[in-house]
Amino acid sequence: MLKFIYMAAVSTMLPLGTKAPEPNLKDVTTGALISLQNFVHPAKGGVNKKALLVIFMCRHCPYVKHVQKEIAKIGQDYKNSDLGIVAISANDPEAYPEDAPESLAEQTKELGFEFPYCFDETQDVARAYHAACTPDFFLFDSDRKLVYRGQLDDSRPGNNEPTDGHSLRSAIEAVLSDRPVDLNQKPSIGCSIKWKQE
Repeated sequence: MLKFIYMAAVSTMLPLGTKAPEPNLKDVTTGALISLQNFVHPAKGGVNKKALLVIFMCRHCPYVKHVQKEIAKIGQDYKNSDLGIVAISANDPEAYPEDAPESLAEQTKELGFEFPYCFDETQDVARAYHAACTPDFFLFDSDRKLVYRGQLDDSRPGNNEPTDGHSLRSAIEAVLSDRPVDLNQKPSIGCSIKWKQE
């Protein structure tokens, strides 16, 4: 446990109200280009879904492994809702082969992710979001303004807290119910993004 704490990185806590940067990345399983336009209602005249969750994650990180089943469950629980979800991995696959696109596709299949999982080869999208760790969660409202950034819940590897996603789920439910999101938000903690060496 001490090893995890020592190696941990913490969310930058991007200012609330920040507009969602455009992803424009390919899904590792389908090859489809994923952009903000993927998260609108075509039947409702192309209006935005009420909420958009952007998750920076990967495959090798023990912090992600600790919560990945709950992340998958959130995807399943909100599959037919007004929440759009996209996961992004930006880690350098040369240094961390387990985070290469082919491996991410395997992770998607193993866990049954119900959302696009993209690979940020240039790491430009991760920089635009000021992503710092895996996992790192960013929730935007229908105007694609940031309303929540921070932890999934209080669970960490070895601390015996329940992995139930309560912090993130509470924010999602607030947005979907047109209620304000609690401003008392705790940063996510995890492995640092593995930036490419210049």
